[in-house]
Amino acid sequence: MKILAQNKKAYHDFEILDKLEAGIALAGSEVKSMRAGRISFKDSYIEVRGGEAFLVRCHVAPYEQAGAFNHEPERRRRLLLHAREIHRLDQKVKERGFSIVPLRAYLNEKGRIKIEIALVRGKREYEKKQKIKERDIRREMDRDVQRFLNKKSGR
Repeated sequence: MKILAQNKKAYHDFEILDKLEAGIALAGSEVKSMRAGRISFKDSYIEVRGGEAFLVRCHVAPYEQAGAFNHEPERRRRLLLHAREIHRLDQKVKERGFSIVPLRAYLNEKGRIKIEIALVRGKREYEKKQKIKERDIRREMDRDVQRFLNKKSGR
């Protein structure tokens, strides 16, 4: 599996509750551009309308060799999900105020481009700070353990 793009900010800003794999309807020039890794998930999200899910505000850079047959960089792209999955996601978003965001784009074993999407809830500012503090403490503990082991072994 080759990862084409990741939405690292989603892991920082949101609490991830559920993940799904979705196909995506693309034009030929979009496929070429995404395979080259020219995709950005900055400020993108998934919107459910009329029983269909769409990837909104995802930037796929134009493919230089496409010429006049190029695609619009930030168009809405339809996600390929089962109707029951779309309905379930839509119900959760409407009921509880959750959001749906893309986490990463990748090539699966068959060479198809897939998007991993997640049902998320926004983190509060103090939750983000707490997570950073825990990470720093864990790093410091790991450093102390390494220093102790190196000192003990005589390095």
